[in-house]
Amino acid sequence: MRLLIALLLWAILMALCWPLALLLVIVWPFLWLLSIPFRFFHVAMLAAIALVAAILFLPARVLGHRGP
Repeated sequence: MRLLIALLLWAILMALCWPLALLLVIVWPFLWLLSIPFRFFHVAMLAAIALVAAILFLPARVLGHRGP
């Protein structure tokens, strides 16, 4: 569904301003490649936050509290 919406938006852009739509087709893969390190950083930050939360809630779990 997401791909269909993106394709529809691109088709509308192609009808309204075709040079911009063609530029988007050329530039999009490079932008995607540039975003890969930020995705890895995001995953690393989520893992670090989950580790801190697990350490902070460890005493309650040891004492028998069941989380949600």
